[in-house]
Amino acid sequence: MSSSYGRIGQRSTGSSGDGAMREAGTEAADRPTAEEPVFRARGVTKVYQMGEVQVHALRGVDLDLYPGELVVLLGPSGSGKSTLLNILGGLDTATGGSVEYRGKDLTRATERELTEYRRRHVGFVFQFYNLIPSLTALENVAVVTDIAAEPMPPEEALARVGLADRLDHFPAQLSGGEQQRVAIARAIAKRPLVMLCDEPTGALDAATGIVVLEALERVNRELRTTMALITHNADIAEMADRVIRVTSGVIHSATRNERKKSAREMRW
Repeated sequence: MSSSYGRIGQRSTGSSGDGAMREAGTEAADRPTAEEPVFRARGVTKVYQMGEVQVHALRGVDLDLYPGELVVLLGPSGSGKSTLLNILGGLDTATGGSVEYRGKDLTRATERELTEYRRRHVGFVFQFYNLIPSLTALENVAVVTDIAAEPMPPEEALARVGLADRLDHFPAQLSGGEQQRVAIARAIAKRPLVMLCDEPTGALDAATGIVVLEALERVNRELRTTMALITHNADIAEMADRVIRVTSGVIHSATRNERKKSAREMRW
């Protein structure tokens, strides 16, 4: 590839937009316009070879994700949601089709370019928190800021998810919901254009899950981060701009919520 993924989306020192800036400090001109998809996937297939059996996880998926929107990918286990999210995030590669991130084809990227892409542009949140037990909340977030190009201070990232008073606590001293919010802070600390969340409330009870959803909602609203969130919980879909229903490796439907519910209104 002729372009470096490490340079996509970095701040332009010569930009002079209309003065509107993200609260986190990245210039608005650095973000895609509402008309330009952040992701454009066309005809995406994924086949896994399991011994002599081929498993078709994705069967020709077309999908666009736009700047600042919160999209919920809804479907049962095994429907292909996580496979699609992993391909968008550069954690896996498609068998066929194309996936473009801001006009650059991820399917043609080298391993080094995909590593830079993941490091600089994508924040991941998974069902399990993957925190380092021997590090405090602050130190767990600082691990990411040490390798990011223009990181958010770890203290600020934790404050954004309501953990300003838990900086020096170790994971074992935090509840499950607090640990997940540390994981969210770690993801946003590198100021990603995109957040990909795979069942972020799957290991939590409803009350704690709502607190985590509130944190994600705040990130999407305040930082204008494009967010794709996987769940099998139809109630959570009500907080999305759009709901993409995935079944048997294909997109069954895509609908827009006329009224988004806030996370605080969620019940399940």
